[in-house]
Amino acid sequence: MINTVDHLIIAVQDLNEAEQDYKKLFGIEPVWRGEHKELGTENVIFNFKNTYLELLSAKGEGLGAMLVNNTIQENGDGLIGVVFGVENIKEASKSLISEGFAITEVSDGEGRNNISKELRKWKNFFLPQELTRGIFSFIIEHTEGSLRKIDEYPSDSINKLDHLVINTNDADGFIHIYQDIFKIRLALDKVIEHWDSRMLFFRLNKTTIEVIEKRDDKEPKDSLWGLAWEVENIKKAHKRLTNRGVEMTPIKSGLKENTLVSTIKSHTHNVPTLLIEHIG
Repeated sequence: MINTVDHLIIAVQDLNEAEQDYKKLFGIEPVWRGEHKELGTENVIFNFKNTYLELLSAKGEGLGAMLVNNTIQENGDGLIGVVFGVENIKEASKSLISEGFAITEVSDGEGRNNISKELRKWKNFFLPQELTRGIFSFIIEHTEGSLRKIDEYPSDSINKLDHLVINTNDADGFIHIYQDIFKIRLALDKVIEHWDSRMLFFRLNKTTIEVIEKRDDKEPKDSLWGLAWEVENIKKAHKRLTNRGVEMTPIKSGLKENTLVSTIKSHTHNVPTLLIEHIG
């Protein structure tokens, strides 16, 4: 049913500041700046090879503004949402309804780029609590227009989402939702003894949803944790970022064979962020 991690959403209080910070981190320019008047929000979008990232801020009044303001009031800026893409939203809606889930009606959305005046349209519906288990998430199908693609990513820039990290206290329930209902491929289910935890990998659109389980006796709950971004040359990226005042950990070998990694420690607006280069 689900084909892609369509995009990720970071809630920010100051959109201009966040845009400058993420331009510095990514090493590329955003492809979109617009607003959702009916939701009371404005956004900046960065496009990558396999997904896009949306910086979202409140502007006026609406359900979107309420979500952003409440999130920032409770936790400050941070990663608040993951949006899944489908090829046929009506079929996706019917599939979930047939399985007994009370989802919202499919609604139409549109946005206009404040700079280029381009128009994009989409259809979406929000997922219920029993499927999101604490994560703000919805399903989307893009119907008109598209984000500008970047022809070439500099070797020291971020070009692709490597993986999204989600925490859970119920791996079996997570598998049921993401594999059996969402139809996303489960590529790995492994117990990590020295972490005293269980790790799941779900793969789609050339990225990975990495799930870390810490079991407890509480009600099943999932939460977004952090992002890992791929670069072509991590040494060049590390140098570019440190020269621009970004705090970075030293480059080291990653847990996955034939990878090099470095953690970004500043400018992320409270999103745990890793750089990774695949060298094999």
